[in-house]
Amino acid sequence: MAQVSFHLDDVVQLKKPHACGSNQWRVIRMGMDIRVKCEACGHSVLIPRPRFERLVRKVLHPGSSVAAEMNSSSTDS
Repeated sequence: MAQVSFHLDDVVQLKKPHACGSNQWRVIRMGMDIRVKCEACGHSVLIPRPRFERLVRKVLHPGSSVAAEMNSSSTDS
């Protein structure tokens, strides 16, 4: 299975929805543990990195820092 690459401030879709019904989460902290915040209700959860990597389905919206890097590298060429 291909590993999904994620960065700070990305909005990701997880395999199971939150209790509020949403499955969109924003990555707000990265390290050995990943802190994500529910986009619908604002609840944040700290998940160990190996478990988080298994739970991520896809990146729905890249974070602002990644988008800025992509724009700057495309204008350099």
